[in-house]
Amino acid sequence: MRDYVITTDNNSDLPDSYYKEHGIGCTYLSYAMDGVNYTKENFLPEHEFYEKMRNGSMPTTAQVNPEAARKLLEPYLKEGKDILHIAFSSGLSGTYNSTRIAAEELMEEYPERTIIVVDSLGASLGQGLLVHLAQQKKEEGADLETVAEWAEAHKNNMVHLFTVDDLDNLYRGGRISKTTAVLGGMLNIKPVLHVDNEGKLVALGKVRGRKKSILELISLMDQKIGSHRDSCDTIFISHGDCEEDARFLEEKIKEKYQIKTVIINQVGATIGAHSGPGTLALFFVGDEK
Repeated sequence: MRDYVITTDNNSDLPDSYYKEHGIGCTYLSYAMDGVNYTKENFLPEHEFYEKMRNGSMPTTAQVNPEAARKLLEPYLKEGKDILHIAFSSGLSGTYNSTRIAAEELMEEYPERTIIVVDSLGASLGQGLLVHLAQQKKEEGADLETVAEWAEAHKNNMVHLFTVDDLDNLYRGGRISKTTAVLGGMLNIKPVLHVDNEGKLVALGKVRGRKKSILELISLMDQKIGSHRDSCDTIFISHGDCEEDARFLEEKIKEKYQIKTVIINQVGATIGAHSGPGTLALFFVGDEK
């Protein structure tokens, strides 16, 4: 079997230690805040990033360009390895397209090598869950084509459910109107959203109060898990600097399901710039998104 590596981008929100432990390559989207550009070399600690947002700073983000994607991919080709790259949703960013362009150019220069780029149609640890499960199959001995076909076939089984604490960030990102943001803030309305089969952000409903919005994530999990109910042993949870809420969510889910594997990690700056502090997201395998 030809040697290959799985790569992704930092919107998968997996811990850096996970990438290192499993030999997964990662490219990093950048962001700007208060007149300063931040790249992997000088990313702010997540708590500091979200504190700046709480104090009124408004970050902007930039997608991976083909040159940056090439810098990630080419060294593996030079080592004689093929590549399976699992990219941030094309419904939310141009990063997938940039990586695809870089891959096509590189395969012309390295015709003996193969690069397969999968559009995860996911975000945060939903994308990370797809990377995790693909890496598991690789470590079990599956070849590049088998894992790539599995990822394409099952990417829309990665259920993404999340809520946010502050509607202003969704308003600034163009997801809701100013009127909705103002009224929602006054009435303590918390939206519940998901990422759909086109990889886009879609509202599922709204509840009043933070605790109710967290419990609603579990209620929706009960609905969406379907035939995977008895086999669900893995959940991923990401949060925008609200670990206590993430731990509460984990505890409540473990009361209902036989969970063995949990990864809890901060929502990175690229997604957090749009979702804001207090974002809480739940990811698991279900029948459909």
